[in-house]
This record gives sequence, C-alpha cells and structure tokens, in this order.
Amino acid sequence: MAVSIRLRREGALNRPYYKVVVADSRSPRDGKFIEIIGTYDPKKTGHNSTLKLDRIDHWISKGAQPSDTVRSLIKKNRKQATAAPTEEPAAAPAPVEEPAAAPATE
Repeated sequence: MAVSIRLRREGALNRPYYKVVVADSRSPRDGKFIEIIGTYDPKKTGHNSTLKLDRIDHWISKGAQPSDTVRSLIKKNRKQATAAPTEEPAAAPAPVEEPAAAPATE
C-alpha cells in the first residue's frame, strides 16, 4: 500500500481548514485515512499549522511520501521548533521589598 501524508479539506465554503493526514494514496482527498497528524489554517496569519513531528518522522521512516504543501509545512514547523528552545523567556521581575515602616512617635 502506497502511503502519503497530505491535506484533508474541512471547513465551510470560502473558509478552508485542513487536517494533515496519513492516507492510502488511492483513497479520495476527503476519504478514509489512517491517522491525523496535524492541522493547517491558511487564513490565519503567522504560525498557522500544528504538526506532530515525531509521528511524521515515524511515517516517513515507513515510506510515506508527503505532498509538496505538507513538505513545506514540515520544514516551517521544524524551523519553528528549533528556534523556540533557543529563545529564553523574559525573566520575571524580582519581588520588590517594601521598606520597614518607621515607628510612630507621638
């Protein structure tokens, strides 16, 4: 069985939304699939896809062929995954200690 990693279209008319699936290459675009391994929203700006990179690596090692679009999404997600750990979150500000109140003298 020839397995491919490709997009499965969902969403409404003029509002596309895709799921990245592993499917038999002979099945129709929105037909039967083996596993859902991510999502892709082309209308969203910025980072618009989520992929399970470990599952993608598993299927590619088994011989699955990604489509051109999925190949570019994998490349973008790998780049994002390697860039994220190098960025350190902003350090939280140190708690401010209030000065001790002066004793009241009357």
